[in-house]
Amino acid sequence: MHAKQKYISNNHFILVRFTHDMKHDNVLSFYEWYETSNHLWLVVELCTGGSLKAVISQDECLSDDVVREFAADLLKGLKYIHDSDIVFSDFNPAKILLDCPGTLKYSNFGLAKVLGENLEKFFALVMSEEGGDNKESATPGQNIKNRTQGSLLYCAPEVIRGESTSISSDLWGLGCILFEMFTGSGCLQCSPEFQSLVLGLLQKDPLKSVQLEAFSGFSETEAEAQTVAAGPINPSHKKSFTLDNVTEFRPKSVLDTDATESIFLLSSCPTPRSSSTAEDMENREIKTQDSCALEDLQNDSGTCIKELLYTESDLTVSPILDNPKILKNAPVRFDSKTLCISAYSVERLACLSSSEWSAFLQQVCTVLESVERAGSGATATRRTKLNLLCYLCCVCGHRDTATRFIHSQLFPVLIQQLRQAPNWDMKTKVMRVIGLLACHSTELREDVPVIEAVAMFTELLRENFRNSKLKQCLLPPLGELLCLIAAQEEKKEHPGGLWVVPAAAYTVLMRCLREEEEVVVNHMAAKIIENVCSRQCRCAQGFITAEVGPALWYLFTHSTLDVLRVSAMSALCRITRHSTAAFQSVIDTVGLPSILSCFVSGINRVQQHLLTLFATMLASGAHLHRLTQDRDFVVKVMRSLESPSSVIRAKAFLVLLQVLMNNREILLMCCNSRLVMYIERDTRKATPGKEQQSANEYLSKCLALFIRHMVHELPAILDDILTALGSVVGRKHPSNAQTRQLKQSLPMMVVVLNLLSSQIFRPQVVNEGFLIKFGELLPNYSIIYQSVELFLFASPTASEEFIRNTMSAMEAISQHSTLLSCYTCTVLDAILPPLASLAFSKNVEWRIVSLRVLSDITLLLLSQEVMEEEIREKEKWDLKGKSSNTRLLTLITEALLPQYETLLLEPDPIPLYALKLLGTLTEHSKPISRYACSIALQH
Repeated sequence: MHAKQKYISNNHFILVRFTHDMKHDNVLSFYEWYETSNHLWLVVELCTGGSLKAVISQDECLSDDVVREFAADLLKGLKYIHDSDIVFSDFNPAKILLDCPGTLKYSNFGLAKVLGENLEKFFALVMSEEGGDNKESATPGQNIKNRTQGSLLYCAPEVIRGESTSISSDLWGLGCILFEMFTGSGCLQCSPEFQSLVLGLLQKDPLKSVQLEAFSGFSETEAEAQTVAAGPINPSHKKSFTLDNVTEFRPKSVLDTDATESIFLLSSCPTPRSSSTAEDMENREIKTQDSCALEDLQNDSGTCIKELLYTESDLTVSPILDNPKILKNAPVRFDSKTLCISAYSVERLACLSSSEWSAFLQQVCTVLESVERAGSGATATRRTKLNLLCYLCCVCGHRDTATRFIHSQLFPVLIQQLRQAPNWDMKTKVMRVIGLLACHSTELREDVPVIEAVAMFTELLRENFRNSKLKQCLLPPLGELLCLIAAQEEKKEHPGGLWVVPAAAYTVLMRCLREEEEVVVNHMAAKIIENVCSRQCRCAQGFITAEVGPALWYLFTHSTLDVLRVSAMSALCRITRHSTAAFQSVIDTVGLPSILSCFVSGINRVQQHLLTLFATMLASGAHLHRLTQDRDFVVKVMRSLESPSSVIRAKAFLVLLQVLMNNREILLMCCNSRLVMYIERDTRKATPGKEQQSANEYLSKCLALFIRHMVHELPAILDDILTALGSVVGRKHPSNAQTRQLKQSLPMMVVVLNLLSSQIFRPQVVNEGFLIKFGELLPNYSIIYQSVELFLFASPTASEEFIRNTMSAMEAISQHSTLLSCYTCTVLDAILPPLASLAFSKNVEWRIVSLRVLSDITLLLLSQEVMEEEIREKEKWDLKGKSSNTRLLTLITEALLPQYETLLLEPDPIPLYALKLLGTLTEHSKPISRYACSIALQH
């Protein structure tokens, strides 16, 4: 259901005009519409899959199969539209929606027209029938022209020249959309380098002409790289499904998408980025440059974390005055018959001329300043003023009206009436008017006596502090005035000393937070701190005291009202944004365990604010060592990853990231608590709807930082393991420091196994450097196994677990051939030799795993070599033609096959795996088959 304002409804009339009778699977169904006083309400078919624009922006480019399916939907829908003698006119991926099964549907026929119809004349006819009430009639010619123009990126050349849209222009727009689906970018988009080149060359002033040396960086190589990055264009090189690219074996990651968009997984099918191994190798050079950019971004992760600490939901504000969650007030009404001035509506007040406005203000001020006379006249005057104040309460809720009132002579008159009013009925109405003006004003000039009003409210609060009812009337307008000052200070950035709030105002508000006060007064004081501290302003600094944190925490822990608990926690969260000393004083007062026990609260907002508080503390460096070493704290944060709220999970990732940046050993506990599973779940999560989009975008950004840190940490973990093992080589009695290092580093192999088993991390961490370091681990098995002393110091269980995890990690890598095919030489030099040696070790489990992994890897290498031979159309192996092939054959014939008979004579199941490996070798390599026959292995 869509609500559209009536004064811009011409396009919606056209939409209803065409779609109310259209029934097609590829056209959005229109059900009904009705109107209210200000809006048109359209009831249309629900499409939960988002728009085609969102799909393209997320997946960048779509596979051939998906483009073919989508194109069929678009063609069928467009044919139906054209068969109905309708021209769609405005092609745009944002106007094409997806339903739940993934069917494309044309929507928004706001610029459609009947074939041969002049849309501008139709608009003019509709506007002339509506008359002057339509706001578009102010500048009809230009406005109509703008309203009938579609998206220029998808406009046909003849339409840009001024001709009307037609069936041909619709076909042009469809072609642009198909091109964008296939390439991921529009037809008219070009790179920034190309734009700079053209703009530099097309200088009208010869003196400003740029020399060619300035564009030396725009070389032919760079142009070729841009062509490769844009994707292959030759259709003959395309496949509907290819297995040559590593990225096809993992889902969309937050690292592959624009940070400003949420993750949208179109289907379970991967999106091919290239179609051949050759193209993949060419793209790898570009990806290497991208990895360098990621490293640069990693170094600036601290700045990124601080930018993500607070979201919009953390800083939203709600009114203090007339807030039903705090205090429900009866609606204010006035009697228009006895009103002493013209009872203008809000709309009429906005249309008053300057002279009429001045006259109106003069009447209002005259009535308010009138002196009450003794007798019955005093009562009448008082009633007149009260009725006028009630009228002002009704019209001050409009932003423009409130802003005009607060900048007029009415505001000083109200302050004077607040001081001189004879009774509290009059004063409370004046307070309400001032509070409404402050709440709804969008601007505050320097000459407005707002500080005088703050001082007056402060004085009244101090004089009547024991009267709870009066405090409930005085606090909301005082809070709204402080919020208005805070908003203007944030807007002006450097306001200097324009609005200096009296210190007594902060003092009296802090007194209202005390435990002996009523709940409503506590809630109002907490709400004032919450709203003011949402702004980056000087006004908020007055609340930063040693007692504000514990006072807000006391309200949170001792209140029975959830709204007050949320408000107190929100106020503490926002004041910590200005100074972490507020939350630090809470930790010092009540202790960390008491705070961690509040994580089990069933209120999502409380859990979100708690995570924000801890993230802010870690980012500031306060209590850093204490928090990063507290395992109970990490466990509580890990449990937050199970929350249904995307924001809470994002905050939890942000807190964990800062913990892991300062304590790498905690990563082992996190992985044992299913951290990788949580990452994969949230990375695959699709956008459920627009109302959740911003939350998922925030989750994507936090996940991006977290994943980059994990990828960056893996080489360091391997280095620690290699260093610990290298320090005990040849030693019978390791030192205490070496033993401690072993106990810390060997269990971290679980982290390596978790990351390699994940389809999110595996393609990002497996590279040449990783394979080299991993290959260095394999020869250390014999060291661990043979050294009895090392077993005693490092514990046999830890050593066996380390070996088992390492072999499992090697199996995880070997099962994904496309990863290893990119690093053939590295696999031959670093991985296969130690594996061949382990195949003849004394440990049966190592031998089985080694044979299994050798079978997988050699099958990959030999199959790849056969494919290359077929391409080169060679009939025989050329042992000298390719060095990698020569090294592989040498390794098999010299290190493996001469001892192979011992494997075949071993007890089961070793001969089974040995025969599988031998079958792979002889089937794909004639030289190996001949060599095996020569040493009688075939018998």
